[in-house]
Amino acid sequence: MSTYCCSNKLVLRRPVDFAQYASAQITTFAAENGITRSMGLTGICWDNAMAESFFATLKTEFYYRRVWPTQAGAKLAVGAWIEERYNRRRRHSSIGQISPVAFEMQHCDQTAANQEAA
Repeated sequence: MSTYCCSNKLVLRRPVDFAQYASAQITTFAAENGITRSMGLTGICWDNAMAESFFATLKTEFYYRRVWPTQAGAKLAVGAWIEERYNRRRRHSSIGQISPVAFEMQHCDQTAANQEAA
């Protein structure tokens, strides 16, 4: 626990603080083990662009258009929306204007064809 900014209230912190994640020891360990850390520099706008784009779409196209009486109901509905709408029907610009499921099927078909040819 620690204090948050100028407040006297105690807050819980994540098990690994950002300072620890960016430490020289973690950086060295990651480099030695071929691990790429997902952490950009301050002010880099595209660092988390994909995740931010997804959540903006989720909120705009789905979440804000409904009233959620329970948290459990919202969780189930969001999961169903992701699986049924976002992954199967919505076209994504980053993968050639096709759905993620169609993209994975193309990849599987291509992999299978490459294995048969080998």
